[in-house]
Amino acid sequence: MTEPLHILRPSAPRRLFGLIVQLLLGAVLLYMAVVFPPEELFWQVFLFVLGGASLYLGMRGWQGSAVGIVLDENGLREEDGRMIAPLDQIASVDRALFSFKPSNGFLIRTKAPLGRAWVPGMWWRLGRRVGIGGVTGGAETKIVADALSFMVAQRDEGEANP
Repeated sequence: MTEPLHILRPSAPRRLFGLIVQLLLGAVLLYMAVVFPPEELFWQVFLFVLGGASLYLGMRGWQGSAVGIVLDENGLREEDGRMIAPLDQIASVDRALFSFKPSNGFLIRTKAPLGRAWVPGMWWRLGRRVGIGGVTGGAETKIVADALSFMVAQRDEGEANP
Protein backbone atom coordinates (compact mmCIF):
# COMPACT_ATOMS: atom_id res chain seq x y z
CA MET A 1 0.00 0.00 0.00
CA THR A 2 1.10 3.55 -0.65
CA GLU A 3 1.70 6.32 1.85
CA PRO A 4 -1.58 7.98 2.94
CA LEU A 5 -1.97 11.65 2.09
CA HIS A 6 -4.88 12.09 4.48
CA ILE A 7 -7.01 9.85 6.70
CA LEU A 8 -10.63 10.82 7.28
CA ARG A 9 -11.98 9.61 10.62
CA PRO A 10 -15.12 10.70 12.46
CA SER A 11 -14.85 12.05 15.98
CA ALA A 12 -16.08 9.87 18.83
CA PRO A 13 -18.94 12.26 19.75
CA ARG A 14 -20.25 12.21 16.17
CA ARG A 15 -20.12 8.41 16.07
CA LEU A 16 -21.87 8.18 19.43
CA PHE A 17 -24.56 10.70 18.45
CA GLY A 18 -25.27 8.78 15.22
CA LEU A 19 -25.56 5.51 17.14
CA ILE A 20 -27.83 6.97 19.83
CA VAL A 21 -30.19 8.56 17.29
CA GLN A 22 -30.53 5.31 15.33
CA LEU A 23 -31.01 3.18 18.47
CA LEU A 24 -33.60 5.60 19.87
CA LEU A 25 -35.52 5.57 16.61
CA GLY A 26 -35.52 1.77 16.58
CA ALA A 27 -36.59 1.59 20.23
CA VAL A 28 -39.44 4.07 19.72
CA LEU A 29 -40.73 2.20 16.68
CA LEU A 30 -40.63 -1.14 18.50
CA TYR A 31 -42.27 0.44 21.57
CA MET A 32 -45.08 1.83 19.40
CA ALA A 33 -45.59 -1.58 17.77
CA VAL A 34 -45.97 -3.28 21.17
CA VAL A 35 -47.64 -0.68 23.43
CA PHE A 36 -49.79 1.14 20.84
CA PRO A 37 -50.34 -1.51 18.16
CA PRO A 38 -52.14 -0.35 15.02
CA GLU A 39 -55.48 -1.96 14.25
CA GLU A 40 -54.17 -3.60 11.09
CA LEU A 41 -51.58 -6.35 11.41
CA PHE A 42 -49.72 -5.03 8.35
CA TRP A 43 -48.84 -1.75 10.09
CA GLN A 44 -47.74 -3.52 13.26
CA VAL A 45 -45.41 -5.77 11.23
CA PHE A 46 -44.23 -2.68 9.36
CA LEU A 47 -43.30 -0.96 12.65
CA PHE A 48 -41.44 -4.09 13.84
CA VAL A 49 -39.50 -4.34 10.58
CA LEU A 50 -38.67 -0.62 10.55
CA GLY A 51 -37.61 -0.68 14.21
CA GLY A 52 -35.42 -3.74 13.68
CA ALA A 53 -33.88 -2.22 10.56
CA SER A 54 -33.10 0.99 12.45
CA LEU A 55 -31.36 -0.96 15.23
CA TYR A 56 -29.40 -2.98 12.67
CA LEU A 57 -28.33 0.11 10.72
CA GLY A 58 -27.30 1.86 13.93
CA MET A 59 -24.97 -0.99 14.86
CA ARG A 60 -23.68 -1.27 11.30
CA GLY A 61 -22.97 2.47 11.24
CA TRP A 62 -21.09 2.22 14.54
CA GLN A 63 -18.91 -0.61 13.19
CA GLY A 64 -18.41 1.03 9.79
CA SER A 65 -17.39 4.39 11.23
CA ALA A 66 -14.60 2.71 13.18
CA VAL A 67 -12.64 2.31 9.92
CA GLY A 68 -11.23 5.53 8.44
CA ILE A 69 -11.14 6.58 4.79
CA VAL A 70 -7.65 6.96 3.35
CA LEU A 71 -6.69 9.26 0.49
CA ASP A 72 -3.50 8.14 -1.23
CA GLU A 73 -2.02 8.41 -4.72
CA ASN A 74 -4.24 5.53 -5.90
CA GLY A 75 -7.52 7.12 -4.80
CA LEU A 76 -9.85 6.57 -1.85
CA ARG A 77 -9.89 3.37 0.18
CA GLU A 78 -10.78 2.19 3.63
CA GLU A 79 -7.99 1.70 6.18
CA ASP A 80 -8.40 -2.05 5.89
CA GLY A 81 -7.61 -1.88 2.15
CA ARG A 82 -11.08 -1.98 0.57
CA MET A 83 -11.02 0.32 -2.47
CA ILE A 84 -13.79 2.92 -2.55
CA ALA A 85 -12.89 4.92 -5.68
CA PRO A 86 -9.66 4.42 -7.64
CA LEU A 87 -8.12 7.68 -8.88
CA ASP A 88 -8.05 6.49 -12.50
CA GLN A 89 -11.85 6.02 -12.41
CA ILE A 90 -12.73 9.40 -10.86
CA ALA A 91 -14.25 11.84 -13.36
CA SER A 92 -15.09 14.71 -10.99
CA VAL A 93 -15.46 15.76 -7.38
CA ASP A 94 -18.51 17.82 -6.40
CA ARG A 95 -18.95 19.75 -3.14
CA ALA A 96 -21.75 22.02 -4.39
CA LEU A 97 -24.35 23.13 -1.88
CA PHE A 98 -27.34 21.55 -3.62
CA SER A 99 -25.76 18.36 -4.93
CA PHE A 100 -27.04 15.01 -3.69
CA LYS A 101 -24.27 14.24 -1.20
CA PRO A 102 -23.89 13.12 2.41
CA SER A 103 -23.93 15.64 5.23
CA ASN A 104 -20.52 17.36 5.64
CA GLY A 105 -19.37 15.48 2.57
CA PHE A 106 -18.80 15.45 -1.15
CA LEU A 107 -19.83 13.52 -4.23
CA ILE A 108 -17.52 11.74 -6.64
CA ARG A 109 -18.61 10.93 -10.17
CA THR A 110 -16.77 8.01 -11.73
CA LYS A 111 -16.12 7.14 -15.36
CA ALA A 112 -17.79 3.74 -15.04
CA PRO A 113 -20.05 2.10 -12.44
CA LEU A 114 -18.04 0.59 -9.58
CA GLY A 115 -20.80 -1.50 -8.02
CA ARG A 116 -22.99 -0.89 -5.00
CA ALA A 117 -21.61 -0.59 -1.50
CA TRP A 118 -22.61 1.24 1.65
CA VAL A 119 -21.03 1.94 5.01
CA PRO A 120 -23.71 3.87 6.94
CA GLY A 121 -22.47 7.24 8.13
CA MET A 122 -19.21 7.11 6.17
CA TRP A 123 -19.69 6.50 2.45
CA TRP A 124 -21.91 4.96 -0.20
CA ARG A 125 -21.42 3.93 -3.81
CA LEU A 126 -24.26 3.56 -6.29
CA GLY A 127 -23.76 3.40 -10.03
CA ARG A 128 -21.32 6.11 -11.11
CA ARG A 129 -21.65 8.10 -7.88
CA VAL A 130 -19.76 7.81 -4.62
CA GLY A 131 -20.77 9.85 -1.57
CA ILE A 132 -18.20 10.49 1.13
CA GLY A 133 -19.22 12.00 4.48
CA GLY A 134 -21.91 11.75 7.11
CA VAL A 135 -20.46 11.52 10.61
CA THR A 136 -17.16 12.93 9.40
CA GLY A 137 -16.15 16.51 10.19
CA GLY A 138 -16.85 19.15 7.55
CA ALA A 139 -13.38 20.74 7.66
CA GLU A 140 -11.55 17.43 7.26
CA THR A 141 -13.86 16.29 4.49
CA LYS A 142 -13.30 19.59 2.67
CA ILE A 143 -9.53 19.02 2.80
CA VAL A 144 -9.92 15.54 1.31
CA ALA A 145 -12.29 16.80 -1.41
CA ASP A 146 -9.95 19.63 -2.37
CA ALA A 147 -6.92 17.34 -2.42
CA LEU A 148 -8.79 14.78 -4.53
CA SER A 149 -9.97 17.50 -6.94
CA PHE A 150 -6.37 18.67 -7.30
CA MET A 151 -5.17 15.10 -7.95
CA VAL A 152 -7.87 14.57 -10.60
CA ALA A 153 -6.96 17.88 -12.29
CA GLN A 154 -3.27 16.92 -12.30
CA ARG A 155 -4.10 13.54 -13.76
CA ASP A 156 -6.28 15.05 -16.48
CA GLU A 157 -3.61 17.62 -17.31
CA GLY A 158 -1.02 14.85 -17.63
CA GLU A 159 -3.32 12.88 -19.95
CA ALA A 160 -3.98 15.96 -22.11
CA ASN A 161 -0.25 16.81 -22.43
CA PRO A 162 1.62 13.51 -22.94
